[in-house]
Amino acid sequence: MTQSTMIDARDQLVTDMKAVITDAEELLKATTGATGERISAARARAEETLRNARQKIANLDDVVMNQAKEAAKQADSYVRENPWGAVGIAAVAGLVVGVMIARK
Repeated sequence: MTQSTMIDARDQLVTDMKAVITDAEELLKATTGATGERISAARARAEETLRNARQKIANLDDVVMNQAKEAAKQADSYVRENPWGAVGIAAVAGLVVGVMIARK
């Protein structure tokens, strides 16, 4: 699995988790008036789970940002140390994109 595939999968997971959190919050709001010991206990567990999920997503966002910054630093360092290599890579990438565009 490539790094870009992992990043895409992670982004999709975060998006899905945010949707689940939103749905769960709506469900909790809809059952606000419901009474009973079991419902109260279930609501309390759900609220705690939602708080934990929100915190984990916030932490994951921080991790992703730190990884992106580190990758940018490494790319900058590589380009500074190997300017002609970077030019060659950019030229090949441009050629590939050009060929792909020309085929359409």
